[in-house]
Amino acid sequence: MDRLLPGLLMLGLAAAVIALLGLGWRNRLRRQSDIEPLPEVPADLGAALASADGQYVATTTAGDWLDRIAVHNLGIRTSAELSVHPEGVLFERSGAGPVFIPAGRLTGVRQESGMAGKFVEKDGLLVLSWMLGSRELDSGFRTRRADDKTTLQTALQELISAAPQADADSGK
Repeated sequence: MDRLLPGLLMLGLAAAVIALLGLGWRNRLRRQSDIEPLPEVPADLGAALASADGQYVATTTAGDWLDRIAVHNLGIRTSAELSVHPEGVLFERSGAGPVFIPAGRLTGVRQESGMAGKFVEKDGLLVLSWMLGSRELDSGFRTRRADDKTTLQTALQELISAAPQADADSGK
């Protein structure tokens, strides 16, 4: 009987915290409802220039590693495969649906030590900066093998440097 009251109080406190977290996420979804839909994955996606398994960390507002983007499930951390194609970048996420970033929308790639609740060793995350409509976003990815990060970053830098030329050549 001595443990019943404290146990019930802790259970009530845990329920209140979970309810407040859900309310906060719902309000974040409402505030971000103006974010454009994600680009469709092209049906004729070319062969991967580089790919790696790892963890999709999250997508945040560029420059604000704490402002997680909730819409389109972009703020959910999942296992994923990141592949770089001539047309763009594809995150094949487990349980959250794919995220395709066309090459022309990529603005940069860099290494960071953390974002949105995921912190690792120095330069342990690969962060892609890209545009979705008028918003610049950062998407983080943690490779399972450290060697894959260098391969991906090189392929991404080549894709970013080739994208403006490709757009100019096609008259876009």
